[in-house]
Amino acid sequence: MNTPTRTYANEHTYSLSDPTAFWAEQADRIPWYETPTQILTTDEEGLTRWYTDGVLNTCYAAVDYHADNGRADQNALIYDSPVTGIKQAFTYGQLRDEVARLAGALRSMGVEKGDTVVIYMPMIPETAFAMLACARLGAVHSVVFGGFAPHELAIRIDDAQPKVVLSASCGIEIDRVIPYKPLLDEALSLATHQPAHTLILQRPQCTATLQAGRDLDWQESVSQAEPAGCVPVKATDPLYILYTSGTTGKPKGIVRDNGGHAVSMVYSMVAVYDLKPGDVMFTASDFGWAVGHSYSVYAPLLRGCTSVILEGKPVRTPDAGTFWRIISDYKVDVLFTAPTAFRAIRKEDPEASLRHQYDLSTLRYVFVAGERCDPSTLNWLEQTTGVPVIDNWWQTETGWPIVANPVGIKLQEVKAGSATWPTAGYDLQILDEHGQQVGPTTTGYVCLKLPLPPGCLPTLWRDTPRFHSSYMSRFPGYYLSGDGGYVDDDGYVFIMGRVDDVINVAGHRLSTGEMEELVGSHTAVAECAVVGIACDLRGQRPIGFVVLKDGQTITPDQVEKELIALIRKQIGAIACFQQALTVKRLPKTRSGKILRKTIRQLADGEAFTLPPTIDDPAILDEIKASLQERHIGLAFA
Repeated sequence: MNTPTRTYANEHTYSLSDPTAFWAEQADRIPWYETPTQILTTDEEGLTRWYTDGVLNTCYAAVDYHADNGRADQNALIYDSPVTGIKQAFTYGQLRDEVARLAGALRSMGVEKGDTVVIYMPMIPETAFAMLACARLGAVHSVVFGGFAPHELAIRIDDAQPKVVLSASCGIEIDRVIPYKPLLDEALSLATHQPAHTLILQRPQCTATLQAGRDLDWQESVSQAEPAGCVPVKATDPLYILYTSGTTGKPKGIVRDNGGHAVSMVYSMVAVYDLKPGDVMFTASDFGWAVGHSYSVYAPLLRGCTSVILEGKPVRTPDAGTFWRIISDYKVDVLFTAPTAFRAIRKEDPEASLRHQYDLSTLRYVFVAGERCDPSTLNWLEQTTGVPVIDNWWQTETGWPIVANPVGIKLQEVKAGSATWPTAGYDLQILDEHGQQVGPTTTGYVCLKLPLPPGCLPTLWRDTPRFHSSYMSRFPGYYLSGDGGYVDDDGYVFIMGRVDDVINVAGHRLSTGEMEELVGSHTAVAECAVVGIACDLRGQRPIGFVVLKDGQTITPDQVEKELIALIRKQIGAIACFQQALTVKRLPKTRSGKILRKTIRQLADGEAFTLPPTIDDPAILDEIKASLQERHIGLAFA
């Protein structure tokens, strides 16, 4: 780059003062079909677009390019499944062939450039093949987490309107086989949009019944298909849609474009994760989440690394030493997961005795993201692994770290509770409610001054007005992250949590507003509130508070059981909705607004000032008594 010395300060300053020049240089790391000359532009809808005249294919850049340039025999993906006992490795050459045949099968079903494909599958190699096969054809994939219930899957099918849905006969959770096909069938019965076909991978643990004419067998279709080549696409063409919870029941379809995504993935591998071609990265995240997209599949492959994917949980698959075994077996350089995973491991093996059975000498860094890494977990992990534990903060919307320790430039001092400094391209500022920048150590809204760097969402799927209203309207000229936080005197960023009703359960963003709609639909419930409270294991978890209609004979225990079952059915077990307290009243302002934040602060043991508009402060004593009786919340557990 043009700066005389590669330091964090130089790189970050350069990226903000001359983003066009900085990101033009980063684009040189990508094999383009047509190298872009228009680096940063604004389209007719006022959207920031990167590399407008560039042409590429993400699958080619991630797979074929490496197979054709000396890495055909290097492992690209390693699959380790303690729940089935299966281990497989795929070289870049083998991965290219697998993906090309699957792309050919999709093409035979009519999938073309610009079509959408929904992928509802477990953590198996074929899921990664499916993502890459769509990219190969220029089709837009949307991976839906396999733990979501039919209702959630149906919403996403209706919004994405896929030509084909790819699924498997089952997923496996620890020792439990979960049939996927009945869930998919129910989702399609609920959905208005009907795909032309579904492609079903039959797994030996459970065989699915196929519907003639609509459902096709994966193995049979792929074996008969002619391999498909890579279709050139514009840098601004969408690569994938990834749905994330919003503050309403309808999820937001985050769009990721091809060019900016590829450039940002490779840059992050260099500057944030310090990985070179040939290195091994183990990212323990489901493909259905942003981390799984970025750092289980695309970033490692675009960088020419080896990616290890795990089917199973970090504990009881078969034991809490699974992570350490994988690091040892596959000579992992970098491990990346959510703090929740390590809290679960620590709970099972607090002295980390299993770690000492394995050789972790290749491990250089542990990265954590998705939720706040509490100091206790961070310190335990540092002592257990003997390597730096690096927090980094980002969102589904950005696709790569907003705040990180730039270890690829120079490792900085780690401060517990902070993800360190803003990454190149991100002009992070803390604003007050009037949009004015606040000083150090003052908490406010975490915002990003426009333009957002490459890789971030350019818009929402077929809903640019919602994109503007959700992210850009509160503070013109800024992207509103939805999180609150502050910057200390050394420039370290501290994220304090959401400022809306989206909570973070084990790294998964879920809407308490959507849960509230479901709770309120129960025939016995007069009014309700769902809030996210602190949880030692998952970071946050939802708790329901319900007021029953007069004259109800149903017991509070029965209401709770039915509400838990309802949330599980409509959203899925991933919501971790396990408690619903029946109360006589909910605390409100005199205008009728429920004081959800105050309830959360009460449960979490936080100090708070009673809002002057509260209608009856005594109601909080009743809420407190209910929490205390059930031992719910950090203040009463």
